[in-house]
This record gives sequence, C-alpha cells and structure tokens, in this order.
Amino acid sequence: MELLKPKNKGGSTSGTQKYVEVDEIRDGVIVLKSGALRAVVLVSSLNFDLKSTEEQDAIINQYQQFLNSLDFPVQIVISSRRFNIEPYLDLLEKEVKQQENELLRFQISEYKSFIKNLTEVSNIMSKYFYVVVPFSSSEDEQGGFIDKILGTFRSKQSVGAHGVLFETYKAQLFQRVNHIATALGAAGVNAVPLGTEEIIELLYNSYNPSLYTAAVIKNVEDIELGPSK
Repeated sequence: MELLKPKNKGGSTSGTQKYVEVDEIRDGVIVLKSGALRAVVLVSSLNFDLKSTEEQDAIINQYQQFLNSLDFPVQIVISSRRFNIEPYLDLLEKEVKQQENELLRFQISEYKSFIKNLTEVSNIMSKYFYVVVPFSSSEDEQGGFIDKILGTFRSKQSVGAHGVLFETYKAQLFQRVNHIATALGAAGVNAVPLGTEEIIELLYNSYNPSLYTAAVIKNVEDIELGPSK
C-alpha cells in the first residue's frame, strides 16, 4: 500500500494537503477521502487525419458505440508535457564515444548538436490521454436502500486503510476498466490501467507542473488489450 500523504507526529495535514481529495493510493486504485474509488487508464492516440474516409467512419462509429455503452460517468483528461530529449542525447553521446570511424563520429556529433539546439529553441510537447473511471459504495448493486442512503458514511468506514469491502469495490471498478479497454480497443485505441507508482507520479506531476518534463509512464503501444495502431 502506498500513501500519498506523509505521516507526521502531530497527526495534522499540511495546508495544501487538506485541499487534495485523495486519501491514499493502493493496488492501482485511488481512494478518495469520501471513500469513493478511482482508476486511471492511459490511452494511446491515433492520427485520424491519415486514415481513409472508410476508416474514419469506422472509428467514429466505434467511438459512438463506446459512449452509448457507458452506464457510468467517466472523465477524459489530456496532459501536455514538455518532451524530454535527454535520454536520446545520452544515447547519441555513447554512440559518439564507441564509434571508431571518424567521419561517422563527426556526423553523429553534429546530429546530436542539431537535436539539442532544436529542442532548446522549440517548445516540443507530448500529449498523454487518460480516462478516469469512478466507483462508490452508493453504486453497489448488492446494497439495500439504507446502504445507498448512507453510502458516503459506509464507504468511508469500509473502504479505508483496512476496509473489508475494498477488494469487492475494487473488483467492480476494474470491471468498468476492462469494459473501457475493450470498447476503445474496437476503435483501434489501446488502453491500460496505471499502477500505484504510476498514479502517484501522475498526481505529483499534475500538482507540480513546473518541476518535471515528460517521462513515458507506460509504453501503451506494447500492451495487448486492443489492436495496435
């Protein structure tokens, strides 16, 4: 289990943390202070303009079917990040040092300088797409009328750090996640849920946008939940 909030002896939270609705993150699930759960799905992109007219129509129809199949709310989030070119520059530097041919070494060095200068003068951004999937105890189909009325209170008590219903609600949450992955896969878009560490990184970067550059959280192109692009 990973906690987003640090422990302190006084038991009080910092001034900014009291405005964050996240209570903890564990097993790839965000637990809100209300007891509601959230999963975050990373979604790949596709170049719609390069598709033929028939392919575009098929994608639109599949996306319409995806939206019509939802019987629960979702949130679509787009995150823009400055592209981090440092790993690629490091790779080129290694190639320069290992290259024995003087001409090739010079060409690689010049290419590295060109790429570095290009990224310095241009604000190259990468976009990441996410679908946030919710679940709360008030949606539990097995709960009775009183349970639904007291859903928020019940959720806080039963989904907390040692809540007995966490696994049950988590299973229902990931049923929704699997549905979204399958439906988007039919439209040619890959989707994969983020793990605990990846969610923490995403939230930290979201609350500290000036402290990070782009880092690929997960290679969505390698997953097999849907057809590749």
